[in-house]
Amino acid sequence: MNKLISALGIVITTLSAQSALAQSTYIHAGSLWDGSGADARQQVTLIVQDGRINAIESGYLQPGANDTLIDLSERTVLPGLIDLHVHIESETSPTQGLNRFTKNPADIAFDAAVNARKTLRAGFTTIRELGGSGVNIALRDAINQGKTEGPRIITVGKSLATTGGHADPTNGWRDDLMGHPGPGEGVINSAEDAREAVRQQYKNGADHIKITATGGVLSVAASGQNPQFMEDELEAVVATARDYGMHVAAHAHGKEGMLRAIRAGVHTIEHGTYMDEEVMAAMVEHGTWYIPTISAGKYVAEQAEIEGYYHPLVVPKAREIGPLIQGTFARAYEYGVNIAFGTDASVFPHATNAIEFQYMVEAGMPAREALLSATSVAAGVLGLENEIGTLKPGMSADLIAVDGDPLSDVTVLQQVDWVMKQGQVYD
Repeated sequence: MNKLISALGIVITTLSAQSALAQSTYIHAGSLWDGSGADARQQVTLIVQDGRINAIESGYLQPGANDTLIDLSERTVLPGLIDLHVHIESETSPTQGLNRFTKNPADIAFDAAVNARKTLRAGFTTIRELGGSGVNIALRDAINQGKTEGPRIITVGKSLATTGGHADPTNGWRDDLMGHPGPGEGVINSAEDAREAVRQQYKNGADHIKITATGGVLSVAASGQNPQFMEDELEAVVATARDYGMHVAAHAHGKEGMLRAIRAGVHTIEHGTYMDEEVMAAMVEHGTWYIPTISAGKYVAEQAEIEGYYHPLVVPKAREIGPLIQGTFARAYEYGVNIAFGTDASVFPHATNAIEFQYMVEAGMPAREALLSATSVAAGVLGLENEIGTLKPGMSADLIAVDGDPLSDVTVLQQVDWVMKQGQVYD
């Protein structure tokens, strides 16, 4: 018996050793920027195994007989990018307002899958999905199970609104269709409703919560900036979310709505258009993150000049609010507000997310800081800093490669043509 156990032990050990040595991927990187903030390293080998970075070595190491070599010796390799504000289920068009009447959930799911694939192949290996029909939860799961291509999705499911507020799903409908949506549909009007709505999103499978703390640009409603939640409602949302290990993102354009949300303890402010020094000081005091979405602002301002592209109630808001966000970003950066990368993709075409880097640099943020905002900084906002956002042993093998040096020219990030997510290559 002892001899048999010993023999079996040798076989198991041998197979284990062979497995450990087999099927590694060696990546020769001409330049490697690891997302930590350190300078790029030249002529580096990354060794990837089982979807994770196993080692990073100086020089070009040669793979073994069972390994794969990927030659990026003429490229810059950096961490997969993270966009903290995406709506993956839809994309801007003149008919977008009608789609909720003409598209079934299955139609939305196929649209979302196409948008996810494009986003991944544009170099964004992780996104925070900030509100749709809830199909985004099923898409997250399908991607995780390998059924379809797409970035890692962290999702809020359906955004929470007040009656008539930005993200009330029946805004603009005729009376007999409007009904009376409540917490189950993400519409609240009391602290009690707020607790129920958060718990419903948790039950539905959401990772985090989003509220629409003020009016918005693209909703069929007159105001784009009025506060839309009472303070007790906001406090109930945040407290309940914390109980479930979820953070709260707050869409907000107007000052008062931002201040209420910040005091209540939201994790991020999205857009922040009319932020002033009082709001900035509150954000610094409370450690609130700012997600600018400059790209969306610029795009809606442009499209508002095309007759019929938006509903008549949307046009004046798009013209007024859209052009302001880049200036707000510049002042917030100068003040010292914590900033992380987010675009509001879907308000403008998916897979063009990287133009946000260009707008950030134009507004005064150095390219290195802009890149950090979409890598290690964004990972920290998500609480995933030990999984994504930097390239070091043990981290998920989420990598992209570009021609040129993004630290001197961020526009090269608009031409990503090689992507690895969790060790799998998409190009």
